[in-house]
Amino acid sequence: MTEPSGETPPEAAAPAADAAEAADSPAPEPETAGEAATEAGDEGLREPGQDDAATVGAGTEAAAAPELSEAQAELAAQRELRARIEQRKAEREAPVEAGGKLSGTAADLLAAVRAVESGAKPVTSFRPEVPAPARPAPAAAPERTVRPPAPTAPVVTEETTSSVRQVLARGGAPEALAGQAAAVLGEGAARALADDPWQLLAVPGVRPEQADGFARALLGAGCGPGDERRAVALTAWLLEQAAVKGHTALEIGAVRDGLAKLSVPEPDKAVELAISEAAVLVFQEEDDEAAGEEDGDETGEGAGPAAREERPPAPVLLGLERYALAEESLADGLARLIRTVEAADWEGPELVRAAGAHGLVLHTGGEAARAEPAALADAARERGLRAALAAHTPRAGAVTVAALLSGAAGPGRDEEGTLALDLLVVLDAPQLDVETAALLVEALPDGCRLVLAGDPHVLGSAGPGRVFADLLAARIAPQIASRVPDPGPIGELVSGIGVGELNQVEAPGKEVVIVPVRDAGEAVHRTVQLVADSIPRALGLPADRTQVITVGHGGAAGTRALNAALKQRLNPGPGRFGGYDPGDRVAHSPAPGRTVPGTVVSADAEGLHLDCGGEPVVVPKERVESALRHGWALTAHQAAGARWPAAVVVLPGDAAAGLSRAWVYTAFGRAERHLSVVHGVDQALPRAVAEGRDPERTTRLRPLIEALLQDDEA
Repeated sequence: MTEPSGETPPEAAAPAADAAEAADSPAPEPETAGEAATEAGDEGLREPGQDDAATVGAGTEAAAAPELSEAQAELAAQRELRARIEQRKAEREAPVEAGGKLSGTAADLLAAVRAVESGAKPVTSFRPEVPAPARPAPAAAPERTVRPPAPTAPVVTEETTSSVRQVLARGGAPEALAGQAAAVLGEGAARALADDPWQLLAVPGVRPEQADGFARALLGAGCGPGDERRAVALTAWLLEQAAVKGHTALEIGAVRDGLAKLSVPEPDKAVELAISEAAVLVFQEEDDEAAGEEDGDETGEGAGPAAREERPPAPVLLGLERYALAEESLADGLARLIRTVEAADWEGPELVRAAGAHGLVLHTGGEAARAEPAALADAARERGLRAALAAHTPRAGAVTVAALLSGAAGPGRDEEGTLALDLLVVLDAPQLDVETAALLVEALPDGCRLVLAGDPHVLGSAGPGRVFADLLAARIAPQIASRVPDPGPIGELVSGIGVGELNQVEAPGKEVVIVPVRDAGEAVHRTVQLVADSIPRALGLPADRTQVITVGHGGAAGTRALNAALKQRLNPGPGRFGGYDPGDRVAHSPAPGRTVPGTVVSADAEGLHLDCGGEPVVVPKERVESALRHGWALTAHQAAGARWPAAVVVLPGDAAAGLSRAWVYTAFGRAERHLSVVHGVDQALPRAVAEGRDPERTTRLRPLIEALLQDDEA
């Protein structure tokens, strides 16, 4: 990278006006996967006496308004998924009454858990028995049934909301939570909260200590940390928090440890109770290769007791049915596409040939490599095929995945309820969470080809799962690696980061500039100067073509502080429209996991009017707080999938703990022509590039899809 001497803009030596004030500020909060859409929910449930407009997580069903086509898509997808979950629940055998003695399926599950932990041979699956979905024979595709339309949005009556508001008031909770609590818990929400106050944890943003206070206010001295209702709710809450970090399941020991930290007296019994009441599910994915060795080798002789003793059992996992259903549905759908495609001999580049011969193809490469899957979609259309190019975020020549699912863009649905496609190419595949991927694959007809393309080095999805990484690791489909390098000094720098090397690059045109800072206050000061003065003057790029990226939302140089400073310099105003003024850059989150940059145009009785890439968007007044943030500065998760002519990456000293190779790779790669690095982390940056790995996500997709395809081979 270009060193400061001789290449640093003139303001690099300027003093920081607010450095002393920022020195005592808290460190920024490193972002997690679930913070990608918006930082709403960081403050959680406010204490009684504060403003009733409590901040909670964005994107719940009740909160998302139908004014935006992509928001409608997300809502319809979530409703459809939840409807299938409820259907699965209804199909279970031997249901167990809440709070009753374990029996039937639940007893079998717990017996299996104990058998595994004692070292006995595990059973294949710990899921309650569910009718297996019909799978097409390899020789012919099965008949498809017409799918009913997605369920309409649940209607929560004013009477229900009013009743919930009264219960919340009795417990000292903000009454503004009434709408979300009613949407999450249904028409019986008031009674449910009165009987079990810890169900308030189902509302995003509510923390255990706040739910405990709510319970004490409602139940009095009779409620304590060992209350069974508390144990069940906290078990599910821990798994929801794990989903925020990208996990679709957790090892049972991690859940027990989490319960112990939350002062649950008997974590083992708490887990058993949560399983018995169907709040969580328990799994163990058996290692097929190890099982084969244990059952016998090719001669029919067993591997022997010594080998069995040395081989540790597969971990026992706990998960929520929502994500378990999504992973199983995704695995089934991918296996269906692989089975039902009719192989064809397509002439052309390697990617074209692979797509012709296979139902699923994985394409990897950097930003410049996106031209290859786009060319594949064009070639398919020239062959007379129905082809679509989709992306996680708006891209030229592509529809968004949300718009494709909603029918707002793309081919729409055919008479069977599936997308009228012969080939679907998806860019930004690493940003696909497991639920979105499952809905997308379910919407594809038999025989449709699916190409997932993306950069495996970028940060993963905002939602739970690691779909692209799991499929790459499973090696169940051809993997085509692009040989097209990203151009210029920025491309050279980012390519080195991808393999763990932070190289100095020649940047004669100031494509890469390092701006050293001493502390967070100086980092904010220099960032504002870069965006408002230096970059426009040196490169002719207006301020609205530069994106600031930082590690987290909080702290003296997080998105909140940077956005406040940038607004004051670039578009000062009183914030008369819910904190916003015309001309403000914003980050709109129509649904969890997606951030759409935009600009405020005006406001009226309908809400706040935005211009999002030329598309008019209206955010209702009640959604402004949860779905909108100022957008001059974003986190790397929020910025993933998009690029700007210039990017300023802010790395104050107190942000070192939030750095990883994937974070640096993603943040630096958002710049097309110019990258400024406001650098205050010293050796933490090269150390993060060389050694900083993001925590592994616990998922089940890989063993599920491997098992399905191995069954076919057998």
